[in-house]
Amino acid sequence: MLLVFAALATLGAALSGSWLLATLAAGLAVVLGAAATRITHTELAVSRREAARDRVEQAQAYLELTVERNAEQATFVASVTARIDAQGSTISELERDLLEAQARLIDAHRQLLEEQLRADDAERVTASLTSRLDDAEERAALAIVRVAELEQELDVVTAEWQAAQVVHRKHA
Repeated sequence: MLLVFAALATLGAALSGSWLLATLAAGLAVVLGAAATRITHTELAVSRREAARDRVEQAQAYLELTVERNAEQATFVASVTARIDAQGSTISELERDLLEAQARLIDAHRQLLEEQLRADDAERVTASLTSRLDDAEERAALAIVRVAELEQELDVVTAEWQAAQVVHRKHA
């Protein structure tokens, strides 16, 4: 604004044609230009200080935000680490349980095989005993038949002997 006023004063003095007015107008223009420069410099310095203050405040805000985020990050890392440790512990327990279950399964399978072998042996013994029983029953049946035949022969011999006794008593 001051520069515009100085330019108008200088133009007015130049148009008037007076050297005195031109010199005064030039001096006034220099003074007003210096004042305008000083005002501009002061405003620029104030503006720079305000900008620097804003940057400091912004940097402090970013620092606080960074501290907050670092704290949140540390909390998150601790939480995730705890969860990972818990899951690792659970996995270890499950692996141990799995190994125990496998060992029990192997024992159960071994016992099953032993029982199957015992059952097979029992079936063989049963088959052998059944075969021997069948043989014994057959021999018993043959013995019964033989006993019946012998009883008949004994009856015949007894009858003949009794008949011979009767004949021998009649002759004697």
